[in-house]
Amino acid sequence: MVDSHQTRPDVHTPVTLLTGFLGSGKTTLLNRALRDPEMAGTLIVINEFGAIPIDHALTEASNDAIVVLENGCLCCTVFGDLVQTFNRLYHTRAAGEIAFDHVVIETSGLAEPAPVLQAFLSEPTLEGLWRVGTVITTVDAINGSGTLDQHAVSVAQAALADQLIITKLDLLEPPARERARASLTTRLRAINGGARILAADEADADPIRLMRSATPDPSRGPESAAAWLDSAAGASAAHADHEEHRHDEDGHRHDDAIATFNLIRDEALPREALSLLLSSLERHLGPKLLRVKGLIHVQEEPEHPAVVQGAQHLLHNLSWLSRWPDEDHRTRIVFITQGIAAEELSEMVQLLDRVAQRTAAARARAAAQTQGQTQAPPPEAVGPWNG
Repeated sequence: MVDSHQTRPDVHTPVTLLTGFLGSGKTTLLNRALRDPEMAGTLIVINEFGAIPIDHALTEASNDAIVVLENGCLCCTVFGDLVQTFNRLYHTRAAGEIAFDHVVIETSGLAEPAPVLQAFLSEPTLEGLWRVGTVITTVDAINGSGTLDQHAVSVAQAALADQLIITKLDLLEPPARERARASLTTRLRAINGGARILAADEADADPIRLMRSATPDPSRGPESAAAWLDSAAGASAAHADHEEHRHDEDGHRHDDAIATFNLIRDEALPREALSLLLSSLERHLGPKLLRVKGLIHVQEEPEHPAVVQGAQHLLHNLSWLSRWPDEDHRTRIVFITQGIAAEELSEMVQLLDRVAQRTAAARARAAAQTQGQTQAPPPEAVGPWNG
């Protein structure tokens, strides 16, 4: 747990995560960007899935600007390779052997994005030197709806995106094109209410701007942290509004697997209760926990909110702000999960919160009692436990 109240200098190299299911147009979008001289300082990391690397050959960049992670997806077999690759890239650049100021990771179409985010949040060397600035997910206008029905990983890719790009609309006739775009936009908005949704062929979908854009970095200061949390809370509210108005006949089987929940507490959390709560959430939600973002009012640090962000089995990488961004000093944590109903998620989080607080209080009373016994106070000085 980081216990410094100083904000870190902005020394992180931005990383764009380009994801999307098989055949959804990731490489095409990347090639559009790479044709522009502004991308000259961008290094490409391509994650191949299969014994014979192919995707990198389809990318229009010089070989020295491409790093290939072969025969596995970033969410499983080559996780260690990802860490080693980025450590090597940092030292190679420091030695002057290569120059770049931005990295794009094009994932395998089968890769889940949450473990990749986890790597940049959990590995000390990555967390200290790199930052995922934006997550771009491509969705095929022709096959996208069926893909979302049949492949839960495609739903996770959409749920974690900052930018959702609808591709292949140009392959449809104008009337069908508008219907497909409207239908897919509605569905994607239900999965991820906070992302920008653009068609790949519209002017605002400028690939350079997409690749270079970045979500607010909470480590840069209180105002940035507030914007970062507000964007997550807005996505949660939009998803909850959709849940309230959805009709059963829409047939979106996997969309229902994405759930969001806002935990808001007026009272400060003791540090011990916070630690127990995070441990319990990791243990009970595990891989179902796609993303967590929050500002936490810790009892022992009333003037310095803790920032928590994580994915899956990672919730303990707290950092601290020098001050609160505004007058709202409540604990606010946004959860995004997959494979657990919204009602069940809400009940679980609130139950674990209550258990963590009671356990922390019991431990504190026991510690105080033990200390009191060591100091041999009069019997009447040791009061009864409060339930």
